[in-house]
Amino acid sequence: MQIYQNLSVLQSLGFHKEYLLFSIVTNNLATGNYTIYGRLKYMQKKLSYSKKDLLEIAEGNVFGQENGKLPKPPMLMIDRILKITEDGGKYGKGSILAELNINPKNWFFDCHFKGDPVMPGCLGLDGFWQLLGFFLSWAGGQGRGRALGVKELKFKGQVRPYHDLITYKIDIKKVMKKPVFMVWGDAALSVKEKVIYFAKDLQVGLFENLTWDFGGDPALDTF
Repeated sequence: MQIYQNLSVLQSLGFHKEYLLFSIVTNNLATGNYTIYGRLKYMQKKLSYSKKDLLEIAEGNVFGQENGKLPKPPMLMIDRILKITEDGGKYGKGSILAELNINPKNWFFDCHFKGDPVMPGCLGLDGFWQLLGFFLSWAGGQGRGRALGVKELKFKGQVRPYHDLITYKIDIKKVMKKPVFMVWGDAALSVKEKVIYFAKDLQVGLFENLTWDFGGDPALDTF
């Protein structure tokens, strides 16, 4: 009997990543059958995700501690993913539809600005990057996410405390798997069905061997 605990080996055998985290898979050489044992942290690959799901991902309980995580609150800029796909969208490469609830008590309204509360545009931009990083991990990419840039960004409106909801729409433009996992996409942020943020050629990558616990020597950080 062979025992497999290496994620990349298991994926090469056809097991989907979400089924394998924190598990042990054995292969009965006589029958060729595989059996999954151990504590299996399981979340089926879905087409929509609740806030509870997103918080589990932020803790590293879904894609694994060495792979992509969403930020934890208050930097998590997503409350739910309504739909995510690997096909369709404007470019036929996939799409994401997601939402964030807006509340007058959101932390950023108190400090940006006094007497003139408005959500910083950079937080909407970060929401785009968060969703693209999620897409890469959801699609099976390995490594920790880093935002890499945006070619064009325009603001045509603002998010105020009286708004109830913002909606993100992302069209996946290109996905690369080698030498690293990388994604490009175009995105729009809407309030009350009016698009107010436009972004083109957003870029996010996943990188392996990124570590913080390296003894404090910046030269050992790989990115």
